[in-house]
Amino acid sequence: MSFQKKQVQLQQLNISYLDEGNGPAILFLHGFPDSSELWRNQIPFFVEAGFRVIAPDQRGFGDSDKPQEKEAYQLPKLANDVIQLLDSLQIEHTHIVAHDWGSAVGWVVASLYPNRVESFVPISVGHPSVFTDFTLEQFQKSWYILLFQFQGIAEQMLQKNDWALFKEWSLHHPEHSRWIENMKKPGALTAGLNWYRANLAPEALPAMPLQIPSVRVPTLGIWSSGDHLLTEEQMIRSSEKVIGKWRYEKFKASHWVPLDAPDQLNDVIFNFIKNG
Repeated sequence: MSFQKKQVQLQQLNISYLDEGNGPAILFLHGFPDSSELWRNQIPFFVEAGFRVIAPDQRGFGDSDKPQEKEAYQLPKLANDVIQLLDSLQIEHTHIVAHDWGSAVGWVVASLYPNRVESFVPISVGHPSVFTDFTLEQFQKSWYILLFQFQGIAEQMLQKNDWALFKEWSLHHPEHSRWIENMKKPGALTAGLNWYRANLAPEALPAMPLQIPSVRVPTLGIWSSGDHLLTEEQMIRSSEKVIGKWRYEKFKASHWVPLDAPDQLNDVIFNFIKNG
């Protein structure tokens, strides 16, 4: 099943997205270093299950525009992209399924715009105010965030010796060739790293955690035991920031759950949306 990307202009940026199927809407939000291709095993399943699936390449990724200023990637602007995309597609309400940085964006949208969100499924990344309340274990896993702050240097180090450091960072995940090809596009690597520079600058960490309202919509947190980048604690403790119904599922997979355990993930999301 092949899908054709479309283009829409949001905040003077061209955003590429997939819009397939009919029925209740599900918005899929990817993170670093992915694109809407992350969801290639979810999109056909939910289209066939009777949903309208929207999967954008978030700004800086895939076929969407890639501004080079780090300020362009602040979370409120990224959340506004989501609302503008929904408005442009005349979608009043949607389920949101998100991974990695997409989860951070999804938490903000679900917090600030609860009337637009039917349910929320964050994968890997918990509520921003919990994630930025770093434990020692999370600091150890997050070493790369400091590296990513050094503009120019990080880009050089990740690409050096045929992307050797990046491959190690991803634990040589089978997807790494696809990621590298996408990051070779003009401006793509800097744009992706700017998500970290705009939102996790070291000088701002002492003033964190990020203060956003608690989530009132039904929320299913998912974390995987093979995640070498994020702790289980930051997902479990996200329940403290959810006033609505909360569920938690633990998978046996790497950080990239949508790629590693697609069938299990599809079933869990479908059952949560249908049955809560």
